[in-house]
Amino acid sequence: MGVALSLIFIAAGAILAWAVTAEAEGIDLQIVGLILLVVGLVGLVTSLLFWSSWGGAGPWRRGGGGPPDAPPPFDPYNSPPPR
Repeated sequence: MGVALSLIFIAAGAILAWAVTAEAEGIDLQIVGLILLVVGLVGLVTSLLFWSSWGGAGPWRRGGGGPPDAPPPFDPYNSPPPR
């Protein structure tokens, strides 16, 4: 579960837990809301804990890291063929 889905679960759970006053026969909407809220919070915390191992930091982390005048790193897939 990613951050976006976690936030959707948290929002839907909060709405069901505190904003909906309707009664449904056979199901307690407030309990369903609390369950969604807890699942969303657990998913959000898990996503944030493992953010770097999933590559969440993306291209900012994968830079060359060398001085600005250094040549770009060798890429065997995008380099011209040898002569």
